[in-house]
Amino acid sequence: MFVDERTLKRLEYDKVLERLAGFAGSPLGRDRALDLFPDDNPVTVRRSQSETSEGRNLMRLDPAAEMGGWYDVRAQVVQASRGIVLDPEDLLAVGRTLSAVRRLKKFFLERADRYPLMAEISEALGTFADLERRILSAILPGGLVADSASPALGQIRRHLASHQGQVKSRLESFIRSATYQKYLQDPIVTIRENRYVIPVKQEYRAQVPGIVHDQSSSGATLFIEPMAVVEANNEVRRLQAAEKQEVARILHELSEGVSRASGDLTVSLDALGRIDFIMARARYSLSLDAWEPEIRSGPELDIIKGRHPLLGGEVVPTSIALGREFNTLVITGPNTGGKTVTLKTAGLLVLMAQSGLHVPAGEGTVIGVFGRVFADIGDEQSIEQSLSTFSSHMRNIVDILKNAGQDSLVLLDELGAGTDPAEGSALAQAVLERLHCEGAKTVATTHYSELKNFAFANPGVENASVEFDPVSLRPTYRLIIGRPGRSNAFEIAARLGLEPALVERSREFISADQLRAAQLMDHLERESQEAGRDREEASRLLNEARLLEERNRSMNRELAEKSEAVVLKAREEAAVMVREVRREAEELIKELRGKLSSEAARERETGIRTARERLVGLESKAAHKARRAKPSPGDIPSNLSPGEEVFIPRFNQKGFVLGPPEDGQVTVQVGIIKVTVPLSDLRRAERSGPGEGKVEVARIMASKAREISTSLDLRGMTADEALDEMDKYLDDAGLAGLPKVYIVHGKGTGALRAAVQRELKTHRRVKSFRLGETGEGGMGCTVVEMQ
Repeated sequence: MFVDERTLKRLEYDKVLERLAGFAGSPLGRDRALDLFPDDNPVTVRRSQSETSEGRNLMRLDPAAEMGGWYDVRAQVVQASRGIVLDPEDLLAVGRTLSAVRRLKKFFLERADRYPLMAEISEALGTFADLERRILSAILPGGLVADSASPALGQIRRHLASHQGQVKSRLESFIRSATYQKYLQDPIVTIRENRYVIPVKQEYRAQVPGIVHDQSSSGATLFIEPMAVVEANNEVRRLQAAEKQEVARILHELSEGVSRASGDLTVSLDALGRIDFIMARARYSLSLDAWEPEIRSGPELDIIKGRHPLLGGEVVPTSIALGREFNTLVITGPNTGGKTVTLKTAGLLVLMAQSGLHVPAGEGTVIGVFGRVFADIGDEQSIEQSLSTFSSHMRNIVDILKNAGQDSLVLLDELGAGTDPAEGSALAQAVLERLHCEGAKTVATTHYSELKNFAFANPGVENASVEFDPVSLRPTYRLIIGRPGRSNAFEIAARLGLEPALVERSREFISADQLRAAQLMDHLERESQEAGRDREEASRLLNEARLLEERNRSMNRELAEKSEAVVLKAREEAAVMVREVRREAEELIKELRGKLSSEAARERETGIRTARERLVGLESKAAHKARRAKPSPGDIPSNLSPGEEVFIPRFNQKGFVLGPPEDGQVTVQVGIIKVTVPLSDLRRAERSGPGEGKVEVARIMASKAREISTSLDLRGMTADEALDEMDKYLDDAGLAGLPKVYIVHGKGTGALRAAVQRELKTHRRVKSFRLGETGEGGMGCTVVEMQ
């Protein structure tokens, strides 16, 4: 892309880069930010925009992700590659950077589907697990070499600590001695020239034999190493030298490791810089409340509510389009109305978008790719070069006319200003005509009314104006495309305090046609503002209607959820009621079994009557609960046939009809229980498929429930045949609710009896069994009590 340095400076692109660099986390990212330059390849621009959007997504989806923790160690890598031994601090920085490389590589590998572009960059990050482990285990925070850096170093430091302790112990016993205390200036042990010494008074030098290493500034104190510890101090110095030599060897070895990995490290650092640069763009985008624009291949733009990125506070957004319906836009209006800011905003947002930066503009913003951007904005007069304002503008315009083409964006501020108005307007029209013929996309600001007429007279050229409020006599900074503007010189002069008589006298110098045109423009401006306010009010009402509609939908959803909760609660209560009915029915069945087994007829009749009374009470209880519940949905079946599957809403259970309705009551088999319920409490069961098979099965089950015998004869069958037959029979007996059955197996050899009783021990429907008594078949029959 062709953009000269002066254009970048005029559009303040350098200030955007400085702010962008402030969001980088490392010098690598900062260098990339400061070197950023717009690109004219649509593919590259779209990828850069997608990278920035990916960074924004990472900040939103993984806000706790650690993207830093590494250092710019390019200089250290170069030094190591040249054979220079690195300091412990430099090695620690390299080690921590290797940790960040490993951490980032793992992070993006695990989230490659979420951040594909950054994951692709992270593939260039190397693997340095061994070098990282060696450095970080050898170098402690603060740049100290750890004792564990090598076995030799650990051993040397242990011996050194031991000998230093011995020396200090001897000297401390020396200064505690009553004989020597009077010779000492202070009873302390100190160090001079890396050797342990004691402070001795000058006059007692002869009484303390040893080596003098230093004396006080007054000369009254001598720091003497007693002869008793000279040899021990010599050993300490030897161990210190050995320690220093071993540390140097360790640092040399680690530096060689960095040197061997310097190539991969350089590539990894470049990848780290790219990732940091992407995150800097994402952070800058978030700070501007900016978003990714739609990038088009052709030179066009449609900026919706764009804001200048360098302006603070409440910024009035501007919308500007170019390159579709028209290629040249002429903006007119009063000074301080925002014309120059509009020019700079359009140019700067184009440069930002083609640099991969999000733009502070509304949804739907479209920015095409321009091959060249030119700008003539501001006053560049130069006394040194004898250039006036007009001359400096003309010099810029000459360069623009030489290089501008169809893929160019040209921004011209106050075109033709600084000279005679008639000649200036003529030159401005000629320049615009040439640029328009070349196909350049041009935005020009002016005060010349002739340029408004030029826009009206030429296709592909459009007028625009910055809005001015005729009531408050202040600019609104809104750009209105399709309508030329007025300078509003008289209104502004009056607002600034010019005498009303002078203002009126000035109006008399305006021709009648010009005055009528001005009045017409004023009328149009007022109507446009009223229409704009009406549109805003209509938009507000539409948004309120949408909010009400959404609120209504939300309330409907809440009501539906509450209704579902009520239904679920009712089902739970029904389930509890069914469990109670089952429990009472089981107790009733047990009592009936006991009464039926009684030999006395009176007791049997009494038991049956009592059971009927309890059943009536049970039905009344269930009916009372059913009356409290809401009526179940669905139609009451008009006719039911035996074997038909039905649904009992009160119990939330399905069952099979055992017989036709009698007196409004229907007997239904529900699992192993027979219940009689009112016809009004039944609903036809929903069919999930062809229903004939289910009805036929139900008929078979109902038939067996009515016709099953209380005994099963297995004589003459093999053991396998008998067990299969007995298993089916016991299922039918359980379904029919028989309390006791008789299995006839004969006496014979006893093999069949043994097989039957083995099976009965583990059968799920059998409560207990015994051999028959006299009159029940004796040894040839087994009596089974059912569950």
